[in-house]
Amino acid sequence: MVSDLCRVGYRWIRQFLALCCYALLLMPGFIQVLYYYFFSSQVHRSVVYGEQPRNRLDLYIPAGTTGLKPVVAFVTGGAWIIGYKGWGALLGRRLAERGILVACIDYRNFPQGTIGDMVEDVSRGISFVCNNIASYGGDPERIYLVGQSAGAHIAACTLVNQAISECGEDTSTWSVVQLKAYFGISGGYNLLNLVDHFHRRGLYRSVFLSIMEGEESLKKFSPEVVVKEVAVRSAVSLLPRIILFHGTADCSMPSAESEAFLDALQQRGARADLFLYEGKTHTDLFLQDPLRGGRDKMLEEIVAVIQNDDPGLSAQHLAVPVARRLVPEFMLRLAGRVSPF
Repeated sequence: MVSDLCRVGYRWIRQFLALCCYALLLMPGFIQVLYYYFFSSQVHRSVVYGEQPRNRLDLYIPAGTTGLKPVVAFVTGGAWIIGYKGWGALLGRRLAERGILVACIDYRNFPQGTIGDMVEDVSRGISFVCNNIASYGGDPERIYLVGQSAGAHIAACTLVNQAISECGEDTSTWSVVQLKAYFGISGGYNLLNLVDHFHRRGLYRSVFLSIMEGEESLKKFSPEVVVKEVAVRSAVSLLPRIILFHGTADCSMPSAESEAFLDALQQRGARADLFLYEGKTHTDLFLQDPLRGGRDKMLEEIVAVIQNDDPGLSAQHLAVPVARRLVPEFMLRLAGRVSPF
């Protein structure tokens, strides 16, 4: 018993130290993003979208554009425990530079809430965006949903649940047809396959099952499993286009998760695509690559889909300057080596 506790303590200490080193190495970029987040007039922080704790969202408003802008509703990651809307500041900045309005939705984390509360919050946040974004210059006819890591899982659950509800007696205040596409970044979509994986990585089985409301709820909150059920076939047909992104070197959330979800969706006739990035880790796509500056392949894929739906936007923003580097390359490489993710 004592030896087991020692091993647990050592693992947590090692992970914590690795996280500190990782954050320290990326600090030059974090400081610049934080300055933008707190002092830019383009950022509207903590807009209230509901009555529950943490029912807030941040808006990133494009500058110098006219007319209604396409909208991205973004759900951040954080292992269902440390998610926060501010984690979307870098993505919000990059997309706003391209004329896209971004709403980063916050939600209750564990232990303040469990997965059902998180899905409820995100659904309420999406409803707010669909019904109110025009007041902030967004186009309610051009809304895209994006989720990253745990946020990709929560967003996918929300999307599938809403589609199922619309096949019955739906009383919600938004519809899946209002979303043009869903982008899932480094997400996990079958919890049954992830319990042991997360346990080995330090998110222990007892904690994970508490987050997911018990072992009996794992199937319910596994979008890959749900879409395979015969009873929801009509619901799958309502889903918008789904585009998944994953790095092949992702140890936190294996890329096999996105591959299996893609197969399940395509078998049911859903419109789905997957982009795999060779050698990319869990944080490369969302953090290191944007901090690196220059071309960001995943961001370009997202923007290309949005631009294809709006040729006018494409012409207006083709001349966006290449993003500048925020962190020196040697620090990014070191961060990748010590990353606990």
